[in-house]
Amino acid sequence: MPLHRRAPKRGFTNIFRTEYSVINLDRIAKLDVTEISLDDYRKLGLVSSRLPIKILGSGELVKAITIQAHKFSKSAVEKITKAGGKAVVIGGETAAAAA
Repeated sequence: MPLHRRAPKRGFTNIFRTEYSVINLDRIAKLDVTEISLDDYRKLGLVSSRLPIKILGSGELVKAITIQAHKFSKSAVEKITKAGGKAVVIGGETAAAAA
């Protein structure tokens, strides 16, 4: 029997997993904008693929920005609302309203 069939098989690959284009808040904070929609991410050079967008909370915001994305981390929503902005979930209700 060949070695690759004798060796134990490990792990699991979820074929239904949703992959996201990840953007941290520190990259958004460097921009001079007050609102970011889905079309703006490609124009500003933040994403290059057509994957759904997820905002992560690495970095600090000092000004109020309205951000639209498909998903937000909890820390990102807290930092956006603390700065006076809004986190708008595309395809659902606003995450800032729940906080």
